[in-house]
Amino acid sequence: MVNDRNFDDIAHKFAKNIYGSDKGDIRQVILWQDIEQALTRLRQDERCLSVLDAGGGLAQMSQKIAKLGHQVTLCDISSEMLALAQQEIEKNHLSSQFRLIHSAIQNLDQHLDEQSDLVLFHAVMEWLEDPQVVLTQLLDKVKPGGIMSVMFYNHHGLVLKNVTCGNIPHILQGMPHRKRFKLQPQRGLLPEDVYQWIESAGFDICGKSGIRCFNDYIGNQQYMGEYGPEDVLALEQQLCRTEPYLSLGRYIHVWAQKPHTTE
Repeated sequence: MVNDRNFDDIAHKFAKNIYGSDKGDIRQVILWQDIEQALTRLRQDERCLSVLDAGGGLAQMSQKIAKLGHQVTLCDISSEMLALAQQEIEKNHLSSQFRLIHSAIQNLDQHLDEQSDLVLFHAVMEWLEDPQVVLTQLLDKVKPGGIMSVMFYNHHGLVLKNVTCGNIPHILQGMPHRKRFKLQPQRGLLPEDVYQWIESAGFDICGKSGIRCFNDYIGNQQYMGEYGPEDVLALEQQLCRTEPYLSLGRYIHVWAQKPHTTE
């Protein structure tokens, strides 16, 4: 855990740059479309679901889930991020549906014994020293029949972004992390690795989506046709689940279901 990223030092900047932008809007829209499908699959009996938001930061997605009547456990290593999340949760009158845990995910067993119907693990693995170990730990936190939702920073998208920026030598050097970019993850993960980790735990992958398959690669609009943010969002929604665009997203979201217990 020594080299895992904690956002205490830039929590407010993170909130503004990640969510207060067109990029953040695209991320939220595509993710929510997938989450709605997952919730539909889980709510066959209309019961209240238990949700674990692991490394959930500001709880943007889990608050939307809580508004539907579900119970959420929010875990994050950053006390500053949790404090910001709590302010939003209270403002939205959702406090009774949230339990907040200040802890590294690796220590979650000390605070949470039970499994959850839905586990969210969004934009965390790329900040971890050993992402596979933590993902495996969280897969164990999913109830039989439950769903795991994982979003990760895509290695292929990182390569393509560096190409469009002209950073060819940086790619040839293996793209070493540049510490001055505090909001750029330490690494991109290979999609095939993440899929294999999930499937080797016995989960069935239900869906995949590319997050920002086009937005981040658009050049100088001065030399292009007329379009607005709503057009880019429409394009993202139209093709984000189609190859090869899916595998070129800056992030990839994959959701998978754990088999029901066999009798």
